[in-house]
Amino acid sequence: MDGKVIVVTSGKGGVGKTTVTASIGAALALQGKRVAVVDMDIGLRNLDVVMGLENRIVFNIVDIIQGKCKLKQAAIKDRRIDNLYLIPASQSHEKNVIKPENMVWLCSKMKKEFDFTLLDCPAGIEQGFKNSIAAADQAIVVCTPEVSSVRDADRVIGLLYARNITPKLIINRIVPKMVESGDMLSHDDIIEVLSIDLVGLVEMDDKVVVSTNTGTPLIMQKDSKAGNAFQRIAMRLDGHPDLPIENPMDQKGFWKRISKKFSRKN
Repeated sequence: MDGKVIVVTSGKGGVGKTTVTASIGAALALQGKRVAVVDMDIGLRNLDVVMGLENRIVFNIVDIIQGKCKLKQAAIKDRRIDNLYLIPASQSHEKNVIKPENMVWLCSKMKKEFDFTLLDCPAGIEQGFKNSIAAADQAIVVCTPEVSSVRDADRVIGLLYARNITPKLIINRIVPKMVESGDMLSHDDIIEVLSIDLVGLVEMDDKVVVSTNTGTPLIMQKDSKAGNAFQRIAMRLDGHPDLPIENPMDQKGFWKRISKKFSRKN
């Protein structure tokens, strides 16, 4: 049975899309799946740095498509997690060097090699986006609780539906205190606007910075709230769609109730 190709996209840049891709890929690999994560941002690659693999690049996605190497030659095996591979982007080519038909061809090969192929789509809706969605079976849209991010995500969702791809939503970088004070959109507000299924809520986490700077997978960071969220997202993608979604606001509400209880006693 062929594997799945999932594009991870957003309308707005800077929403944590690359971290999402790397973290879900690592979580799926730790669950025993054979996984490839692919950097689709030609000229501005970052996925290799997030994964700590920047010094091991020999070939890239353009080399595969141009016939300069085999898929297996370009796939860099992660040093910490078995079954996790990176296909890096090229830094020296123009963005239009890859066409949608190239990705259809490449993804047909990757489906036979990997259980999951995650495409880290560049921001925006231009050539990189068109290439990334050309062969995708599923899509994850990442947005943050900001009006501009939600608006851009809405635009991308419409384009995905036009390609008969039904997207799922990850809301990233939630700050419970700001949601509670009304200074940040709640996930209910966002879902009401976007009207798509939610696959995960990810709280703002300082360990993301540590992970990015050290190249250590976020899900291997001890006590990482975001890492735990990505593990559960990976489980939902891997045949457990009914796994409950943990709401970062629930824990805050719990401690708030406890605090009120003790304050009444005093």
